[in-house]
Amino acid sequence: QVQLVESGGGLVQAGDSLRLSCAASGRSFSTYVLGWFRQAPGKEREFVSAISWSAGSTNYADSVKGRFTISRDNAKNTVYLQMNSLKPEDTAVYYCAARFLYGSTWAYWGQGTQVTISS
Repeated sequence: QVQLVESGGGLVQAGDSLRLSCAASGRSFSTYVLGWFRQAPGKEREFVSAISWSAGSTNYADSVKGRFTISRDNAKNTVYLQMNSLKPEDTAVYYCAARFLYGSTWAYWGQGTQVTISS
């Protein structure tokens, strides 16, 4: 079955950087989009960024544009989220997710990794 396993979260100070990883397994993702979402305490889960596995096209939430970069390593079946210039408001549980390229439902989710930014 499909598995998405996140890693790389932690506690850092404002202005620091972190790189999250999402190891994907269980199927070919060539026709899928892999994405990152986050959920802060008391808030709804929100979209952060996504990348199409095959073409590598990307998109970002306005709140992270210019600071976060999503990428993928096809050979390792891994998606990364490089997060720079972190702010306290970036504190959240970050989730990796996958959806079919021509669909709209994020069908697969990881268990999440905690990112905490201290001021």
